[in-house]
Amino acid sequence: MIFVHLAEALIALGGAFLAAGILARAGARIGLPTIPLFMLAGILFGPNTPGIALVDNPADLKLLGAIGLVFLLFYLGLEFHTDDLVAGGRRLVGVGALYLVLNVGGGFLFGLALGWGWREALVLAGVIGISSSAIVTKVLVDLGRLGNPETRLILGVIVIEDVFLALYLAILTPVLSEAEGMGAAALDVGKAFGFLILLASVARWGTRLVGRLIATKDDELLVVIFTGLAILTAGVAEELGVSDAMGAFMIGLILGATKTAPRIRELVHPLRDAFAAIFFFSFGLSIDPGDLAKVAVPVALAVLLTFVLNGVAGVAAARISDLDRSQASNVVFTILSRGEFALVLAALAASAGGLDARLAPFIAGYVLVMAVLGPLAATRARRFERALPARLFRERYEGVREEEDAGVPTPTGSRGHPG
Repeated sequence: MIFVHLAEALIALGGAFLAAGILARAGARIGLPTIPLFMLAGILFGPNTPGIALVDNPADLKLLGAIGLVFLLFYLGLEFHTDDLVAGGRRLVGVGALYLVLNVGGGFLFGLALGWGWREALVLAGVIGISSSAIVTKVLVDLGRLGNPETRLILGVIVIEDVFLALYLAILTPVLSEAEGMGAAALDVGKAFGFLILLASVARWGTRLVGRLIATKDDELLVVIFTGLAILTAGVAEELGVSDAMGAFMIGLILGATKTAPRIRELVHPLRDAFAAIFFFSFGLSIDPGDLAKVAVPVALAVLLTFVLNGVAGVAAARISDLDRSQASNVVFTILSRGEFALVLAALAASAGGLDARLAPFIAGYVLVMAVLGPLAATRARRFERALPARLFRERYEGVREEEDAGVPTPTGSRGHPG
């Protein structure tokens, strides 16, 4: 019987990888991002959909899905640079704070308006308020906009959102666990922040020691060592109530400051991509398509709210950063996408238990829609440019017209830029 179960497990896992890969490959041909397609594969081949069920119990892939989440956040930590925040100065921090106040604050109020509960509203605040750095970065690369003037602003906002998410996860985890009494809650938050401070101290003063620990010319050994560190730190973080995702992010931040970081980034790519696909697939397994219909109206309202809040924040950010209307349109529609962070919060909520049953299908439906609409809107930002009031950018436009009349070439990223 052991061999039968092993065979079934291997077939299910192999089928999951194959189904996710084939569906994502088909979607890539029409410009769709992989994240919603991996989720869709989980829904189609899960126990809640008629037809072939590759996995009968979503819990069977729980560990592999958790490892996928670990590698996602670990890689994000590797790519994160505090220098990016310093270089942007107060203006960038102010713009990032504006984005967070509008989007996260709007998400929280929306959650309260749904009447599902205040803990659910806290989860929805992060789900609606935090962009997908993975999708946004991929869109910028695919559209060739990395050199555009507005891209620095976009990446700066993403970095600030990442910092906020790190702190938010540390606070949200003990809140969702419903610690008994103020003292217990304070103790949980204290343990979480204590662990984060410890890891932050290591990142600040202990990178040389960590660098010696992982220093090896053998790529095989390096993969084994950083994988062990990432999973071990995530496990300790989870045990202390910080969340495994936050632990993975912090150890990635630490290793990202070592001399071995470039090699780690290169070596972790296939691990991140493979296990992240299983993470998204396993999330899809838990979704009943019938439940999506029940939250269709809240999802539609949330999508509309996201467009409005992101539009207001993007226009304000562009004005503060002295960008023109075309660049502002790129900002607005590039930062729209929601993806992996929403699912991180969904996984956190699922592990906490006791929350409204509509929360998981809502997040799944919202991410599916936004992960598709976001990239599509970004590719058509020029078409949506007219929706932004021209009077808000009149001074910039007049400057561009004067230069064009004088025969001065239009700078990259302005009205004449094709992207």
